[in-house]
Amino acid sequence: MTDLASVQVIVYGYVQGVFFRAFASRWATELGLIGYVRNLHGEEAVEVNAEGERRKLQKLVDYLRVGPPAAVVEKVITNWSEYTGSYPGFGIRY
Repeated sequence: MTDLASVQVIVYGYVQGVFFRAFASRWATELGLIGYVRNLHGEEAVEVNAEGERRKLQKLVDYLRVGPPAAVVEKVITNWSEYTGSYPGFGIRY
């Protein structure tokens, strides 16, 4: 059986206005994950909530630790939880 999980990732640093949401969405979609990415207003941070196979989620977290070329990732916080299956796909929230 597949090891399904959910992860919330908060990425801090120079991550807004550098196509970080598009970067996260592209990798999550390519990995077959569901969830969303959004900017956290009032903070220099981006939030990613994703669900799917645990190993693919870990791969996404690894990509988020680096970010797109113009980003400067300073800190990444991850919170793992149980899979809910409550997202229809992966999207960018505004």
